[in-house]
Amino acid sequence: MTSDSRAAAEHRSDPGSSTRGSYVTGGEEFTRDTNYIEDRITRHGTPGPDGEPGWPVEAGRYRLIAARACPWANRTVIVRRLLGLEDAVSLGQPGPTHDARSWTFDLDPDGVDPVLGIERIQDAYLRRFPDYPRGITVPAIVDVRSGEVVTNNFPQITLDFATEWTAFHRPGAPDLYPEHLRPEIDKVNRRVFTEINNGVYRCGFAGSQQAYAAAYARLWTALDWAEERLAGQRYLVGDTITEADVRLFTTLVRFDAVYHGHFKCNRQKLSEMPVLWGYARDLFQTPGFGDTIDFVQIKQHYYIVHEDINPTGIVPQGPDLSGWLTRHGREALGGRPFGDGTAPGAVRSGEEVAAGHGVR
Repeated sequence: MTSDSRAAAEHRSDPGSSTRGSYVTGGEEFTRDTNYIEDRITRHGTPGPDGEPGWPVEAGRYRLIAARACPWANRTVIVRRLLGLEDAVSLGQPGPTHDARSWTFDLDPDGVDPVLGIERIQDAYLRRFPDYPRGITVPAIVDVRSGEVVTNNFPQITLDFATEWTAFHRPGAPDLYPEHLRPEIDKVNRRVFTEINNGVYRCGFAGSQQAYAAAYARLWTALDWAEERLAGQRYLVGDTITEADVRLFTTLVRFDAVYHGHFKCNRQKLSEMPVLWGYARDLFQTPGFGDTIDFVQIKQHYYIVHEDINPTGIVPQGPDLSGWLTRHGREALGGRPFGDGTAPGAVRSGEEVAAGHGVR
C-alpha cells in the first residue's frame, strides 16, 4: 500500500473522521471563522494592546505545533527558521490528515507527540478550555509545563516571533517586520489574506455556482494585482524579505499542486504567470522557504481530508515539480533577501522534509 492510499484508508476508518459536506455548505459562500485564542507571548508577559492575556517569552517553555500540509502553519515554520528560533521554541508536526476532532501526531512513534505526550492537538485545547467550542486548528503554541494551548492566532504568532522574541533570534536574523514599513506591510497583508490566502478557499468551498464565480473573480483580480506589483520589485514591500512575502508564498507554493485543480482556481497555473512564478521560485530557492515544503503531505491533506470535494480520496501524481529549481532571474531587480542579515543555516536535524517529499 502506498503512503497516499494508507493515509486515505486510515482517515476513512476513524469513527471521528469528517464527513462529506463538512467544508461546503450548499448555496452559500465560504466564510472563514477568524475568532482565535488571542493570547500573546510578549517580551515581559504583558497583555496585548487590546487587553489580550500575556504570557512571557521564555526559551524552552513553548512548543509550536505546525502541520507541514497547512499553509497557515507553514508560515510559522518559515519564520521560526528564518529567525533561528529552533533552540527557543520546539516544533511538533502532526501528519497531513485529520478527522473531525483534531490533527493527530500519527507520524511520531506510537502516534504520540514526544514532548507533550498527547495523540491529538485537541488534548492541549481541552486541557485549557474543557468546552472549547471552535475548530481545533494549527498552528498552535502549547505551554509545555501545563500542556495547555496558549494561542492559535496564526497572524499574530509570526509577528510576535519577529518582534517579541528578539533576545533569542540568531545572529544575522533578518528584520521581517521593520517598523518603518509596518503600515505598508499591514495594508498588503490585509489584501493578500482576504483575496488570495483565503480567496482560494472561497473558490474551493463555494456552495453555489454564483458564490464560486464571485470568489473566482476576486481571486484573479488580486493575483493580477500581485503580478503587476512584483513586475518591478523583487519583494512585496521594500527591498528585503518581509512578513508579507512569507504570507503570500505559502499560497503560491500550493497553487499548482492543489488550488488550480482541487479548488478550481484554474484560469492559469502559477507556472503560466511569469512574474509570480519567478517570484515564487526566488523564494522557494531561498533558505528557509523551499526547505520547509513537503509536497506529498500537502497533496495528501487536501485530496484526502476534503471528502466532499474529492470523495474518492485519490491523490494526484502530478504536477512535475522540477520547475521549482529552475533559474528565475529575479536578482536583476536588485534587493537584498535578508537585508543586513544572513541566510539561516542548515535545517535542524529531525526537521528535514522526508526524502522524496520535496523537489529533489
